[in-house]
Amino acid sequence: MAKLCVVGLGPGDYDDMTVRADRALRDCDAIIGYHVYVDLVKDRYPDKKTLTTPMTKETDRCRMALEAARNGENVALVCSGDSGIYGMAALVYELRGEAKEPEIEIIPGLTAACSGAALLGAPLTHDFAVVSLSDRLTAWETIEKRLEAAAAADLSIVLYNPASRGRPDHLRRACEILLRSLPAERPCGIARSIGRAGESRDLLTLGELKDAQVDMFCTVFIGNASTRVVGDRLVTSRGYRDV
Repeated sequence: MAKLCVVGLGPGDYDDMTVRADRALRDCDAIIGYHVYVDLVKDRYPDKKTLTTPMTKETDRCRMALEAARNGENVALVCSGDSGIYGMAALVYELRGEAKEPEIEIIPGLTAACSGAALLGAPLTHDFAVVSLSDRLTAWETIEKRLEAAAAADLSIVLYNPASRGRPDHLRRACEILLRSLPAERPCGIARSIGRAGESRDLLTLGELKDAQVDMFCTVFIGNASTRVVGDRLVTSRGYRDV
């Protein structure tokens, strides 16, 4: 019976892809996804049929994958990072509904919170929150409440989708919200193009972050009260040295 695998590719580099994800791509008949993500892998799997959709066509993409699987193809629907973290996993289940076919397998991948943290140092050693600044699917008022709650709880915070051409000021707005309760000198970091050409990292304060230039290829990290810059790395202590 044909199967639909929803595959998390990780940040983009083959070295950061899981063995399980690689196996799914080798075993499938068709690779389907947003064209940027398909382009990351198609050269490594040249014998596979590829189908793509542009951004904002997530429902079309998942319907395409489900239909191909129903027609007998083993399908890999690819997502960057992890397939269940801002990925297509939930939508695939929702569109299949109560049906039993096609079989769905969710294959996790390395999300940007993990790969970006490793690039910056060790900023997520303690409790943390992940918030997307994209208000295409979530009202900004809801995003603001989540930022306020994370700051009040002294969580390290990871910001996905910090800015785009359509919302260039979202990171600044988020920082202004956080600065209501967090100090301007709070250590922060930006991981850019993780695992891809142009990968880089920057360390800066929350006050400086407000005016930083970022885009959709950036993941932003905001430390908690125990976060420090150690050497040239962002490090959050969990307190192991104190026990």
